[in-house]
Amino acid sequence: MTEPSCAEPLARRHRHAWLLATLTELIGDCAQAAGEVYRPVAEAPPTQTDVPVNLGLLVGLRRSAGTRVDAARAQDAARCATAEAEGVSARADGVPADVGTDFLTDLLDDPAQAVKRAQKLANTGQFTVDQILDEATDSAVLSGLLSLHEAQRQSDPSPAAAKCLAAAGHFALAVSVVLVHVPAATP
Repeated sequence: MTEPSCAEPLARRHRHAWLLATLTELIGDCAQAAGEVYRPVAEAPPTQTDVPVNLGLLVGLRRSAGTRVDAARAQDAARCATAEAEGVSARADGVPADVGTDFLTDLLDDPAQAVKRAQKLANTGQFTVDQILDEATDSAVLSGLLSLHEAQRQSDPSPAAAKCLAAAGHFALAVSVVLVHVPAATP
């Protein structure tokens, strides 16, 4: 799923600059879409149970988010093409998705342990740290996009807004993974 393939010399945050920008915009857009649901409820009398809300932003966000992420990945890939042409070796693909989701779980539970496990896995030579982090980023982004799809399927606006905010959390986690630094393991 991750398009940019510039290798180690380019920092991950530079290889994924457009993805970072897009994810941070999506976080704000998710919050705004949820606000469009919660604000009318907050402004209505507490006894009013049927409050009209605008789901237009949420629907539009759900429809555009995947395309925006894909466009960001393509822009990052184009940015990296020059570095690859200059002889920077490309990273290999093929990291199992569970490697990324395991890293995310560890990162949420114990960040120091997540770093240690990524180092240990990278030391086996099977995957690089960047591959592990890229797969974790992909997993978090996909979870965010799935949350947006679930939001649109909700019949009640309040759970839809909650799913939208959950998507923002997944996008924020993806940003955190792109920015995480895993130092080389010491023997």
